Amino acid sequence: MEKINKPHVDPETAAPGEKPAADTPSTFSDDRVENPSGIKEKTLLRKLDRKLLPAVTLLYLLSFLDRSNVANARIEGLTTDLHMTGNQYLTGLTLYFIGYVLFEIPCNIILKRTSPKLWLPTLTLAWGVIATLMGVTQNLAGFFVVRFVLGMTESGLFPGVVFYLSMWYQRNERAYRVALFFSAASLAGAFGGILAWGIAHMNGIGGLHGWRWIFILEGILTVLVSLASYLFIANYPNTAKFLSDDERAYIHARLKADSDATHDEAFTWANVSKAFKDPKCWLYGLGFHTMSLPLYTLSLFLPTIIKELGFTAAQAQLLTIPPYACATILTITLAILSERHRLHAPYIMGSSTLAIVGYILLLAAPSPGVSYFGTILAATGIYPATAIVLSWPANNVSGQTKRATSNAMQISIGNLGAVLGTQLYRSQDGPRFFLGHGFALGYLVANVLAVGVLWAVLTKENGVKEKGGGDVTVQGLDGDEWLGDEDPRWRFQT
Repeated sequence: MEKINKPHVDPETAAPGEKPAADTPSTFSDDRVENPSGIKEKTLLRKLDRKLLPAVTLLYLLSFLDRSNVANARIEGLTTDLHMTGNQYLTGLTLYFIGYVLFEIPCNIILKRTSPKLWLPTLTLAWGVIATLMGVTQNLAGFFVVRFVLGMTESGLFPGVVFYLSMWYQRNERAYRVALFFSAASLAGAFGGILAWGIAHMNGIGGLHGWRWIFILEGILTVLVSLASYLFIANYPNTAKFLSDDERAYIHARLKADSDATHDEAFTWANVSKAFKDPKCWLYGLGFHTMSLPLYTLSLFLPTIIKELGFTAAQAQLLTIPPYACATILTITLAILSERHRLHAPYIMGSSTLAIVGYILLLAAPSPGVSYFGTILAATGIYPATAIVLSWPANNVSGQTKRATSNAMQISIGNLGAVLGTQLYRSQDGPRFFLGHGFALGYLVANVLAVGVLWAVLTKENGVKEKGGGDVTVQGLDGDEWLGDEDPRWRFQT
């Protein structure tokens, strides 16, 4: 998405009757941004990346680890010890996403009304405590309650961080940062396999089975990191202590020249409703909805899928590592290309197609080796497509409250796919899991179609705005007025 401005007219040299250019968000260029201190942009960006990205990426890695380690615990005896049937286990997975969906938007509204330095660590502390309690639950009812509350407490992190990054970076810089942040999900899968393999050897220590130690140790790690994160999570640029006054002024100038991040926008419910009334926001949600089912079924059932191919539990834990490692590499690679070309749809559709090939192999090939290769292709396609589709509204939705709401809407609508997906990999369907693999394949095909439709809608709207030339005077607006992504100067990234 890009922003078109009228040619710049200096107030002191303007011809009679010629109006100076308005100071409104525009496409960034060095000659339009005040930089009296001579700050080097690339050096400053590297500083922001070092300060912001490791902190939020670590929190999301722990978030994904704590939601998906139940898959590792399952093959270490969770369902046996809690006397759970296969369907009851699936119900527990579903309850997590119900809690997640219900509290997504409220959590982002709280973030808008508080601060990231307070809200993000508090969420992390809350889910860390809940994740630890999973290791001491004694019955089915306890398992259900803990999974639901875990979903509640984790729901605000991802959309919150996407909004948070949009207040620091220019629009053409966000896709790569969001995708890099999301790559923690695939890293969590790789680390989860290694950790589960090692922790499972603690079976019997303290009279506890290995699966309990998986929850306890990983949950305690999250609690410790959450307490430290109150110190290392920064607020927004205007109050961040690690910035000098000159750096803060330059960041403000960059963002003012590019987006709405510097606007002093008060929270109103009218701005919340703008997201619900915009069909594009629903299409962003559909784009993630069609990815969330394959994403979460893979992350929650991959150890079981691999074990059912004929491997032992320990071997299955380790064999989850290569699919996630490949997924991490391709996610970062495509994020770089997406940012460089300012394109989303082609990379999403291409990655989804790769995952489609993976599921075709899983459905058609009875050979364990070929099926395992199918899991690698599936993961390698799913994670990059998901990362890029999640970064799309952060780039294209303007209006701070509308963007925060749109981000939360996208995750909420998307995770309804995960709610369905948690019911598809039934114990009686192994080892081929035709039902689950078939649904994942169908959703990926739907993703290609949905993203194609959104691509066409955005291209059409850009064309309509181009006919007006991006000139606010054509619309009868004052140059200082800003209408968000409805503004005639606003251009969507496709």
